[in-house]
Amino acid sequence: MIEKNSLARSFAGLARTAEKNKASIAISKEPLENPPLQIHTLGNQVLRRPARRISKVDESIRELVKDMLRSMYSAKGIGLAAPQVGIDKQLLVIDLDLENPTNPPLVLINPEIITTSASLETYEEGCLSIPEVYLDVLRPSSIKISFRDEMGRPKKMNVDGLMGRCIQHEIDHLNGVLFVDRVTNKTDLDIALKEHGFRSEDVHSLQKK
Repeated sequence: MIEKNSLARSFAGLARTAEKNKASIAISKEPLENPPLQIHTLGNQVLRRPARRISKVDESIRELVKDMLRSMYSAKGIGLAAPQVGIDKQLLVIDLDLENPTNPPLVLINPEIITTSASLETYEEGCLSIPEVYLDVLRPSSIKISFRDEMGRPKKMNVDGLMGRCIQHEIDHLNGVLFVDRVTNKTDLDIALKEHGFRSEDVHSLQKK
């Protein structure tokens, strides 16, 4: 038997634990006329700065996550990294289901790729920092990652398909790398960039010369 006060304390403790363990990020996916954060584009050196690890996951980080999501949804993107909005923190937000308001976004804090598959796939990529430019990029077809979620809980995950590619794309941003740096067809790259007002000189090619 548990005395009444102990029972109340027990329920209160369970409630606090449940509150702590549940995902805290729930916002509207509707685009905003004036999103809270500006997404920087190719040519801005802020995109080339390596991001710093987040030492403490607190309410300020969760508020930043919400602002990043609002800005991403407003730009109709499926992924956004903190360096794209001028913040040098290792933080990503991803949502592959923009049409479903009940589907929660994925928040990755201090993400690291642990392993990559031997198999590679080519797929067309785009980026909110290089709008309207879409080009083929070769990447591992599946990866295993470690990260912390929006509550600071350590997690690991195996991912492939579009989610795996999106995570690789966004982790590149944390290292100052853009998807155009990985494009192997320089002719297509130069044409696409010029058509949309970007400079080839701002690409930091990762291809061996």
